[in-house]
Amino acid sequence: MKELVEVIAKALVDNPDEVVVTEKTEGKTITVELHVAPSDMGKVIGKQGRIAKAIRAVVKAASVNDNKKVNVEII
Repeated sequence: MKELVEVIAKALVDNPDEVVVTEKTEGKTITVELHVAPSDMGKVIGKQGRIAKAIRAVVKAASVNDNKKVNVEII
């Protein structure tokens, strides 16, 4: 999941070198934290959070096969 979020985020931002994705696993829950430059935060979140919701939907769909719950946090 980490690689998927990283590829999506780097395609959206102006500073792809500042994209950092970390992954934490707790039981059947995986938390993916996405860190971007402050100037790129709006591009990752989108108007009314639409892009952030789309990223979460794609990751959720990709995680169905693993039987794990994935949370994406944009920090």
